[in-house]
Amino acid sequence: MKENTFGKLYLVPTPVGNLEDMTFRAIRILKEVDLILAEDTRTSSVLLKHYEIENKLMSHHKFNEHKTVGNIVERLKAGETIALISDAGTPAISDPGFLLVRACVEANVEIECLPGATAFVPALVDSGLPNDRFCFEGFLPQKKGRQTRLQELEKEERSVIIYESPFRLVKTLGHLIEVMGEERKVSVTREISKLHEETVRGTLSEVKAHFEQHEPKGEIVMVLGGKEKKKKNKYDESEEDE
Repeated sequence: MKENTFGKLYLVPTPVGNLEDMTFRAIRILKEVDLILAEDTRTSSVLLKHYEIENKLMSHHKFNEHKTVGNIVERLKAGETIALISDAGTPAISDPGFLLVRACVEANVEIECLPGATAFVPALVDSGLPNDRFCFEGFLPQKKGRQTRLQELEKEERSVIIYESPFRLVKTLGHLIEVMGEERKVSVTREISKLHEETVRGTLSEVKAHFEQHEPKGEIVMVLGGKEKKKKNKYDESEEDE
């Protein structure tokens, strides 16, 4: 059987804020690969320059990934090693990457995702809400399907992770109150790992009031408490058949 001489795709997490969160391994991989795919080459150039990484950059974002995936896979099959990075965090987590990974799987191209920075893990741990089981929602639909999705999440008993823009945060908290009531627990973390990192915890109404008084800035991760189960009493339990 002919030996597979394909290259390899690396998914390389980059810091969500503090540049010190970059790993030694990530720096080495980015220096060694034949090509780096970047969500925004201008943003990534700052990071690469900081770590003295001089390598070829190519744009790969949600607006062009459908067109570029085929060519990238062919380059990998020809033996090139390629790294994919996003502006911040782990590629494919609310960022481009899924389509390329799927195409590589279908083409039998080896993939390796390095461990590293992602925004929702520290936000979840910091929240003080249950984290043994959780649901990653990412960004909510902006228009079509938004109300339906909120009604579905109202029944969710696990903690729910939601990404949001600082410009829409107060409005979204208001929508959550309309569907889930004012007393549902929530934690909002912004500017993770940066100088002005902040976590605000409380009920939906309390956190909404805080951000109405203090304009939110930076990247936002919300952790919404799950719907509490009703406590059973002895009258709710059916008697067992003898």
